[in-house]
Amino acid sequence: MDTTTFPSVQIEQARQIGPGADALASSFVTSYAGVVAFLAVANEGSFSRAADRLGIGRSAVSRSVQKLEAQLDTRLFQRTTRSTSLTREGELFYENCQPGVERIVHALQEMRELRNGPAQGHLRIHASPGFGRKVIAPLLQSFHAQYPAITLELLLDVRPADFTADRIDVSFRDGRMQDSDIVARQLVPMQMFVCASPAYAQAYGLPRHVDELASHRCINFRNALGRIREWEFKIDGLAHRCMLPGQHTFNDLDLMLQAVLQGQGIAQLPGYLVCDLFRRHQLLNCLAQHAPDDGGHYVCYLSRKQLPARIRVFVDHIAEHTRALDLNCMDALPIPSSSRSIVIDAPGATP
Repeated sequence: MDTTTFPSVQIEQARQIGPGADALASSFVTSYAGVVAFLAVANEGSFSRAADRLGIGRSAVSRSVQKLEAQLDTRLFQRTTRSTSLTREGELFYENCQPGVERIVHALQEMRELRNGPAQGHLRIHASPGFGRKVIAPLLQSFHAQYPAITLELLLDVRPADFTADRIDVSFRDGRMQDSDIVARQLVPMQMFVCASPAYAQAYGLPRHVDELASHRCINFRNALGRIREWEFKIDGLAHRCMLPGQHTFNDLDLMLQAVLQGQGIAQLPGYLVCDLFRRHQLLNCLAQHAPDDGGHYVCYLSRKQLPARIRVFVDHIAEHTRALDLNCMDALPIPSSSRSIVIDAPGATP
C-alpha cells in the first residue's frame, strides 16, 4: 500500500530513514501483520473476536497492534476493561488502510483462482513458422472452444523465444533440447527426410548414397543465426553431417517445400511438413536408410512449479491433440522396401 496517504506514518519514517527515502522502502518498517490485526480489531470491536477471526491467540493480536502503534508512535485504540474503540488517529488510519488491504486480499484471491480456479487470462505462444502454421494453429480453435475465457496470441518466428524479454508463456521448439533452464515436454519425434518431387526424380534420378547428393540440385535452409543448416544422416551407425552446395537457399521451410514440389531440387525437410505429401504421392523419399536419429518437437515453459491454469490446460490440450495427429512418416512412404528408399534413374539426364 502507498503509505504517503498516512501522515503519522510519514512523520515517523522521515525521522527513522531520512527525507530522501523511497515511499515503498519506507513502508517496509510498518508491519503488515500489525495492519491486518489492527483492521480485524477495528472491524470486530474486540481483541478476542479479532483473534477468533484470524485464527490466532488474543495475545498475538495484542502484540501485533502494540508493535504497530510503536512503529507509528501513535495510539490507535482506546482500551478499557469493557470496550475497545478507535482513537481519532485510529479512525484516520483505518480509512486509509482499509481500501489498500482489500485490494491486496483481492489480488491474492485472483492469484489463487488463476492457479487453481477455472482457466482464464491471456496466453502468449511462440512457434517456428512451419510448425506453428502446420500443427499448432489448426489446434487453437478446438482449444478456444473448450476454454473460451483464455485469449490467445500466436507469434511465429524462426528465432528461439526469450521467455522473459518477449513475455512468452509457451514456446514450441524443434530438434534436440540443450537448454536446462526450461521445462521441455516432447510432443512427437521430429523425423527428417530427403525429399524430391516425382518430376525431379524422372528428370534427374534420386541419389542412392549420401555422397551422390553433391551432384544434385540441393535446396538449403538458412537458420535464424544466418547460418546454412547442415544436412544430417546416420551412416554405419554413426551421425554424419555435411554441407552441400545449394541450388537455392531459403530461411523459410514452406518456401523450401514449394521449391521441391515444383521440381527445383532436393531438400531435407521435417516429417510434419511432408507426411501427407508422401501419402498422396506428391513427394518421394530417398536415402531413408541413412535417416538421422529423430529429434523432437517440444512444448516448452519456464517452470513446473506454480504453473498457471491457463498454461497447464493449454500444454495438456496440445500434447493430446498433437499425438493424435498421424505424423509418423515412415508409415507414409509410397513404396516400402528393405531400405525404405526410392530410386528412379533417368539415363542421360544430368543435374
